[in-house]
Amino acid sequence: MSWDHNDPRAGFVVPPMPTAPPPAPADGWRAAGVGLLNLSGLGLGYLLVRRWWLMAACWVATAVLLLVALPADPDGVSGGALVTYLLLVVLAAVHGAVVGLRTRLMWPPAAWVAVVLGIVLLAVPAGGVVLYDEARDEATEQMLLDRLERADDLVLAAGKRPFSTAESDYRRALRTYSDLRGDHSGSRAADEVPGRLKTYYTTVGSAYEDENYCEAVAPLKYLRTVPRTMNEKDLGSLATWPDDRLATSLYECGSQYLTGGVAEWTTHLGELLSDFPQTEQAAKVEPSVETAVDKAVKDVGGDDPCKAVERLDTLNSQVSGVRGEDAAVTEALDKEAARARKNADSGTYACGVDQYKEKSFAEAVTTMNDFAESNPHHKNRARAKKIAIAAEVAQTVPAAGKRLPTTASGGSISVTVKNDSPDEITVLYTGPVTGSFTLKACGGCTSYSLASTVGLGFEPCSDSGKNYPQRTIRLPAGTTYFVHKSRSGLGKSPASDTAKLSGGYLYTECAYTTSFGY
Repeated sequence: MSWDHNDPRAGFVVPPMPTAPPPAPADGWRAAGVGLLNLSGLGLGYLLVRRWWLMAACWVATAVLLLVALPADPDGVSGGALVTYLLLVVLAAVHGAVVGLRTRLMWPPAAWVAVVLGIVLLAVPAGGVVLYDEARDEATEQMLLDRLERADDLVLAAGKRPFSTAESDYRRALRTYSDLRGDHSGSRAADEVPGRLKTYYTTVGSAYEDENYCEAVAPLKYLRTVPRTMNEKDLGSLATWPDDRLATSLYECGSQYLTGGVAEWTTHLGELLSDFPQTEQAAKVEPSVETAVDKAVKDVGGDDPCKAVERLDTLNSQVSGVRGEDAAVTEALDKEAARARKNADSGTYACGVDQYKEKSFAEAVTTMNDFAESNPHHKNRARAKKIAIAAEVAQTVPAAGKRLPTTASGGSISVTVKNDSPDEITVLYTGPVTGSFTLKACGGCTSYSLASTVGLGFEPCSDSGKNYPQRTIRLPAGTTYFVHKSRSGLGKSPASDTAKLSGGYLYTECAYTTSFGY
């Protein structure tokens, strides 16, 4: 059954579906135009030959690439994704050219117009590449600026902590600054590094500005190593910025330590003389040492002469170890060391006197004996030996140390001391006069049992058949304290006797031993 379109009874008729135009004669311009239009990545060549799904596929491929590429980052698009996309675009261009060779265009009427449009539209992907590179460059700049900011934050935070705990952060920040200048020169971040370095230096060296000179030494030393990491052209005047500050800090800290008796002063002032020998700070070292020696010499006559002598001994050894590049300075320091040693030797006498007065008798014995041995021609040597004897007696009889002995000798009262013991003994005595002597061991004498010494019948040194070693001395009237000491030692304690001497009498002292002592 069929319908007549002119029949008024006929109803609505669906028009026939369009069909692809019949193949056209081969046209190279047409093929070139379709291929060039597909190179834009938008599949516009497929649009002209009515290949809708293929055009949509080109859009999808381009959309996927944009999703992968945007927003732009410093690393850009991965090589695999970019190669895949370019391969698809080339395939679309080749396929489009093949299709366009024998397919009529729905527009424009002339094939050469499509070629021109294809060439013009190539500016789209080219412009996109340019814009993308600019976006990626900006992303890179932002990344570098972020790195710069993080380094700045490290410096800021480190500046609030002691250098010993902050040094690692300072080094990390410096590495960032160095990398920016070396690996990314020409970037905005790299251009800002010189300005950041000024802040870096002032932050690291802030202890100097606060006049904390001892704390400033370590960070300033560190800053002098920065030129090993950074190009000196980038640093400019900062390369020598720490030098004068470090010289000042070494002097100020070293002089503080010198005044306070802290041993590290030698390190600081020694480094100053070695590293900055021609500076005005180095010229102050010798006067500072001279002042310290002067004070210690003066203190020998003060309340604590022993401390002053110890200080002089220390200064002698310390100053002797400080050396510099300037021979004149070294010579001057050697003179100060010798002066400290000389005054320490002579000051030992005052120390011994002070120890004696303070009842530190054992220390006084050692000090005065050392003084007498080290100063054979000193005017106080004779009295020092007397004080050493009196101090030794006072260790056994504390009352003997009430007064400082003099160099007086002799007297009108005869005192004979005998040795009734098998040991050689030293007799020490002090009182109006002070002295000592030695008695040989008694041949044939033995120690007395402790029990035999108890009772009225005990009389040592009374055997007429024995030849007791003895010595007679003359002493003034008054109280004299005697101590008898075995020269062999062997754990035997010294014996003592207190004699109140009066004129008109002859006195005898007897030394003997018991099983537990004299």
